[in-house]
Parts: sequence; structure tokens; C-alpha cells
Amino acid sequence: MGDYTPAADLLAKRVILITGAAEGIGRVAAQACAAHGATVVLLDKAVPRLEAIYDEIEQAGYPQPAIYPMDLEGAQPHHYQELAGSVQERLGRLDGLVHNAAVLGTLGPLHHVGLETWSTVMQVNLHAPFLLTHACLPLLQAAPDASIVFLSDRVGRRGRAYWGAYGVSKFGIEGLMQILADEWEYRPSLRFNSLDPGPVATQ
Repeated sequence: MGDYTPAADLLAKRVILITGAAEGIGRVAAQACAAHGATVVLLDKAVPRLEAIYDEIEQAGYPQPAIYPMDLEGAQPHHYQELAGSVQERLGRLDGLVHNAAVLGTLGPLHHVGLETWSTVMQVNLHAPFLLTHACLPLLQAAPDASIVFLSDRVGRRGRAYWGAYGVSKFGIEGLMQILADEWEYRPSLRFNSLDPGPVATQ
């Protein structure tokens, strides 16, 4: 594969919403999108960390980001609709959505996974991406060239023992992405993809 260097203004005038933007992959993704001209909407429950990445982006001279504090574990359908409405009102458009936020839960045999852990992992890792995508689809449909990216994992493509609810949730993400991509195949202005970044030290 040849070297690829994206243009500095590759994402100019685009608005990209990133979940789990306060740290790890989400934080780096937000910085990279902003560096290439995007206005990023930073979504996470950790407000002080959101404010820190907000300041970093502003101090670098990139487009002013937006902060949207939200705890995906407790969010209800109407919260996602309110989020989409806020993006529409404040920014007028949405061109990209990066589903990065996830929780690991408890690793071990599935028969050791309690209902509380199972429910939390599914809520954050699978229900939240579905509900957020559903709420944001009208905005993304209106964009001339929009993209939704789901962060995946190899354990969501081939089952492995002891990955518990997390592994199952990533299988769900792969299925969600593939079904959406197939349903929208003939509308090339909106793309759906998953990305497996591999092992990453996110702390």
C-alpha cells in the first residue's frame, strides 16, 4: 500500500460527531478530524476531559468544537432525539458519525456474566449506536457526502471464548453496520463502515 497523506482541508466545513471523545481512540479521532478542518461534536460523560480536549483543539487553531455531555448507559430514546435537534440548531448539519464509545464489562465465561453487566454492555455498545444512528439519519441524509463509522473488534467477527458480553455486542455492531450498508447500498451519499483498530492502549 502506498503512502497516503490527506489534504489539510479534507474535512473542511464538515461536522462530525464522535462518541467516547474524552479519551483514547475517540480523543485522537477528534483531534485528527479537527486538524483536517472538521467541526467536531465531542460526546462523552466525562465533562472535565471533554473540556480538556475542547481546549486543545481551540488552542491548536482548529475549528471551534462543540461539547455534548451524555452518559450512554442511562440515555433514553428521547435524549438522542434531543441531541440530533441540538446539532441541527447549533451547527445546521451533520456529515459524519463515529461510534467509538464502548465498555468492556467482565471478561470470563458467559455463564458467569450477570444481568447487570450484560445490560450495561449492550446499552452502551449496541443500543446506543442504534439509537444515535436512528436519531441522526435525517441530518446525515441531508448531507451531500456522509459517513457513519462503527468501531469494531476482531472478537466481533470471530467468536472467542471468555470475551463475554463485549464480544457479543461487537457481533451486534458488525450486524448493524452490514444491514445498514446493504439497505443503503444504492444511496452512495451515505456510507456505513466498521473499523477494527486492533489492540490499543487507550489509557
